[in-house]
Amino acid sequence: MKYRKLGDSGVDVSLIGLGTMTWGEQNTESEAHEQIDYALAQGVNLIDAAEMYPVPPRPETQGRTEEYIGTWLAKNAGKRGDIVLATKIAGPARQPHNPRHIRGAGNQFDRKNINEAIDSSLERLQTDYVDLYQLHWPDRSTMTFGRSAYPYIDDEYTVPIEETLAALGDLVKAGKIRYVGVSNETPWGVSQFLRAAEKAGLPRIVSIQNPYSLVNRTYELGLSEFTHKEGIGLLAYSPLAFGWLSGKYEGGARPAGARITLFERFQRYSKPQAVAATSSYVELAKRHGLSPTQLALAFVNTRPFTTSTLIGATSMAQLKENIASVDIELSDEILAEIEALHERQPNPAP
Repeated sequence: MKYRKLGDSGVDVSLIGLGTMTWGEQNTESEAHEQIDYALAQGVNLIDAAEMYPVPPRPETQGRTEEYIGTWLAKNAGKRGDIVLATKIAGPARQPHNPRHIRGAGNQFDRKNINEAIDSSLERLQTDYVDLYQLHWPDRSTMTFGRSAYPYIDDEYTVPIEETLAALGDLVKAGKIRYVGVSNETPWGVSQFLRAAEKAGLPRIVSIQNPYSLVNRTYELGLSEFTHKEGIGLLAYSPLAFGWLSGKYEGGARPAGARITLFERFQRYSKPQAVAATSSYVELAKRHGLSPTQLALAFVNTRPFTTSTLIGATSMAQLKENIASVDIELSDEILAEIEALHERQPNPAP
C-alpha cells in the first residue's frame, strides 16, 4: 500500500480508502466486517462512512453503515488506532434527492444539529472520536450531485460558515473529532472555509471529498489549485462512476444485484454522452491488456492532487481488484490516449 498525507494534518492515509455506502443495503454486517478485515490486511487504513448511509438513503436503514463499523470496532477494540475513521453529517434538503428524514428537511450546519449528529454517530460507531468529520454537502444551493452549472438560487437562509466552523472547533477541543473536512464543495466554498479559519482562529479544513473519475474531472477546473496551494487533500469518490467504468454495464447489461440494476436513483452516469465516453475508456483498457477497473482507478490514484481513492465494493472479488489497482502504473501512451478521449468529450457526467 502507498500512503499520502491527509492535507496538512500530518496524518498518513492509504492511497486506497474503503468506502462503505453499500453496507446495510447491498452488504450484510458479516460482509462488511469481512471487507474491513481484508482491507486492513492489505494496508488500507482509511474507512469512510456517513450518518446518511447506506445509499439509497431510507429512514429504515439510516445509520446502519455506522452501526456495522461499530460492531466491528467492538469486536476489535485494540485496533481502533489502526484506522483513520471518517464520517459525515448530512446537510439540509435543498435538492430533491437530499434526504428529509435526518433531523428534518431543515437540517442545517448549526451547533444544535452538529452536536446531535456527532453524538449519534459516535454512539453507532462505538468509539469516543472520529478522525475526520466532514460536511456531506454545502449548507447552500450549489452545483453538486449532477448539476453542471451554478443554479443562481438565493437561499432563504444558510448557516454562516464561521458559525459552523466554531461548532466544529468546539468538538475538536472536546476530543470528539480530530480534523474537519468538506464534501461536494466548490472553489468558492473552500475559499470561505479557509478565510473563516484564518480570520477567527478556527479549525482549518484538511480534506475535500468530491467526485473524480475519467468521466468527471471537474475537480481539475478550480479545486485542484487549492489542493496544491493550500494543503487540502482530495478524497476522490465515485472513481468508477458508480460501477459504469468497470465495464459491467456495457451493451445495456444489467447484472443481478448491481447498483444500477437495483436502483433508479443513480442517473448521473447513464446519460447517452456518459455511456458513450465510458465505452471508449473500456475499449482503451482492453486494448492495452488492462481491466477497465484497473485503468479507471489507476488514473485517479496517479493524480498529484489525489490523497485517497475511495473504493466501494459489494463482493470480495471487486474489493480485491480495487485495492490491487494501487500497483498499476499507466504508461505515457495510455495517459496520452486518455487525454485525447477527454478532450473529445470532457466531463460527460459531472
